[in-house]
Amino acid sequence: MKRYIVTGAAGFIGFHVCRHLLQRGDAVAGVDNLNDYYKVQLKRDRLALLEKFSAFNFHEHDICDRNAIDNLLANSAAPVVIHLAAQAGVRYSLENPRAYIDSNIVGFMNILEGCRHHQVEHLVYASSSSVYGANRCLPFRVEHSVDHPVSLYAATKKANELMAHTYSHLYGLPTTGLRFFTVYGPWGRPDMAMYLFCKAIVAGRPIQVFNHGNMRRDFTYIDDIVDGVIRVADHPAEQDPDWSAEAPRASTSFAPYRVYNIGAHQPVALLHLIDTLEACLGKKAIREMAPMQPGDVVETYADVSALTRDVGFASSTPLEEGVAKFVDWFREYEKA
Repeated sequence: MKRYIVTGAAGFIGFHVCRHLLQRGDAVAGVDNLNDYYKVQLKRDRLALLEKFSAFNFHEHDICDRNAIDNLLANSAAPVVIHLAAQAGVRYSLENPRAYIDSNIVGFMNILEGCRHHQVEHLVYASSSSVYGANRCLPFRVEHSVDHPVSLYAATKKANELMAHTYSHLYGLPTTGLRFFTVYGPWGRPDMAMYLFCKAIVAGRPIQVFNHGNMRRDFTYIDDIVDGVIRVADHPAEQDPDWSAEAPRASTSFAPYRVYNIGAHQPVALLHLIDTLEACLGKKAIREMAPMQPGDVVETYADVSALTRDVGFASSTPLEEGVAKFVDWFREYEKA
């Protein structure tokens, strides 16, 4: 049995990571503050499934609470921390910027300090495809510049990568950042397009199609994401012996530090996603075309070759299969 701390354990990705670890026989200390960014009952329902495992212990803490996080890390004796707690959402960052500084910067600092002081052997943390910002060179590669974020959310995620590198350099803490690309699947977040569209279509309400449908996303099914997260967690970052200060690689370092893209490597047109949802639901959507939203990007497309090379990652779930599984779960959970 191996011990893990997973922050954001009641969140979408965190729940699935915890459940996979528990199913393979590991022990998990889950952390979440159960905030009301979206409906808390969904988070509690996820937790109820995790609490069926005797090797799961839940701690209701806010990562901004420095003492609580320090005490948890001091007492858990977990060699690996998978840090998935954060204030999520690009558009929400336009309305509540301070929430992102508190959770994504101050909270991340508390995680780093706790890992530093309590012999954590590997910190895996959630970055985001949003860091690519204004970049239009596709597919997005970890070697590309991420110096032009277009939302505060993206800026905080880039800051996390910089902060992690500093701790890897100064204290020898192995850190690995994962730039997630549009994750979807059962138990997904109700503020994301898949859930919003599904709920509106079932109810006969219009859906807003931003940028008049001229968008593509690298939709990645949750099981593929979890497989990648756990492969990385079990493969601590190491120093890159070929790293050069004269020609520095952005994704590796002279320190035990790595950054990877994790996605399906197959961008899908937004209109095709809607068509697929309609087919699974057996009902047409009422489409309201809308302009591009501030902080959003037209297209995401992940180059995952580094992750494949280093840990054998491969996304294997076709969109049609993943959407069908999401719709089946949605109908059962929402009694739709």
